[in-house]
Amino acid sequence: MPGLSGRILVVDDNKVIRQLIRVNLELEGFEVVTAADGAECLDVVHHVRPDVVTLDVVMPRLNGLHTAARLRSDPRTWDIPIAIVSACTQGEVDNGESVGVDAFLAKPFEPAELVRTVGMLVRERRQRERGPEGGVEDEDGESDGGRGSDGGGRAAERGALSGRVPASGGVPAPGGVGMVDAGGE
Repeated sequence: MPGLSGRILVVDDNKVIRQLIRVNLELEGFEVVTAADGAECLDVVHHVRPDVVTLDVVMPRLNGLHTAARLRSDPRTWDIPIAIVSACTQGEVDNGESVGVDAFLAKPFEPAELVRTVGMLVRERRQRERGPEGGVEDEDGESDGGRGSDGGGRAAERGALSGRVPASGGVPAPGGVGMVDAGGE
């Protein structure tokens, strides 16, 4: 997937995980800005204007699910795709769905799954911004010139994955949000 682009806000209280996510996304062409917790995310999101936000769940000051809820309730950030990157429990998946999280990636994750998930969210956001006549980008980011778009927008106007998840290890979660278990067994 070389040549991907977009600005990603990575939010995790663990500096090593933030750097791991940053390096993997930057190697694929994404611009990455980081924040150490949900409160810092909310402080910088309006200035950064990311295409996607990745959030850990368990963080000090403001956890990932509360951060996602705050992003969804703000008219300036309600439509930014959100991916939870965490050791997700079913309760967190359910709570994430209720606040409008777009994708889940279970820790430990495969870097390729991270890149695919983030790339998919960026492409879907750009497609929504262009509208149905703008074409659909394929896996390589190439547009079809409008031939393949079905005009389908965001599920419930907030960007759920409509049951689609990356191929390896993806399990559709109820409500159309994908949970990807990219870790060991």
